[in-house]
Amino acid sequence: MGVLDGAALAIEAAAVRGAIDRGAVLVAVADGRVLGACVLDGREIVAIAVRRARRDQGIGTRLVGTAAERYATDEDELVAEFDRGVRPFYASLGFEIEPADEPGRFRGRRS
Repeated sequence: MGVLDGAALAIEAAAVRGAIDRGAVLVAVADGRVLGACVLDGREIVAIAVRRARRDQGIGTRLVGTAAERYATDEDELVAEFDRGVRPFYASLGFEIEPADEPGRFRGRRS
């Protein structure tokens, strides 16, 4: 939760606990310290965060890659909804991006 809170993501602790119970949270760890986390609901990324000091080191890319390997299938794509500021991150990972219903938000799909 510390990594997710540090990124100021709007995700409830109860939702994260539920995802942990379902085995739907991926965590990047080095030297016993959590560097990043990716929370999924089925094949949808509902939150992803990397510690500020560890950004631009490929951690988020690896988390999304692992999520795609585990949760996307030939029939189902990995999806995410996100703010404009992280659009370049998702675009760099091959997500096809379109505007979401809410202004300033986007929805991406990656097969």
